[in-house]
Amino acid sequence: MLPFWRDQPGGTVQVMRVTYHKLVRDQVPAIIAADGHQPVTRVLDHAGYEAALRAKLLEEAHEAQAAPDGQLVSELADVLEVLQALAAAHDMGWEDVVSEASRTRGERGGFDHRIFLEYVDEAR
Repeated sequence: MLPFWRDQPGGTVQVMRVTYHKLVRDQVPAIIAADGHQPVTRVLDHAGYEAALRAKLLEEAHEAQAAPDGQLVSELADVLEVLQALAAAHDMGWEDVVSEASRTRGERGGFDHRIFLEYVDEAR
C-alpha cells in the first residue's frame, strides 16, 4: 500500500490504495462505496471469469482450512457458492455435479471411515 494524494471538493486528501485483483461477490463494490471508499472494478470476459472462479475456489478452500470451528459453516458456504458459480460457468447443472459426486462415492467410497493413507510399498 502506497499513499497518494487526490483532489477532492474542499481540498486534497491523502488516499491509501489497497490492491485486491480478485473476483468478489456482486454486492461487494456497493458495500465498499457505502463505507465511503471508491472501488475500481471491471467485468471479466468468460475466460477471465472462469480463471478467476478457479482462483476464488482455492482462496475459499484455504479460508475454510484455516477457519476456527465457529466460522467453518460460513467458509464452507463460500466454497459452495464458488462451486455452484464454477459449474454454471461451464454450463453444468448443479444436479450434474451432485450426480457425479454420488457416482464417485459409489465407486470409491466417501470419507466416513476417516482413512488416512500414510504410504504404499510398491514392488518393483
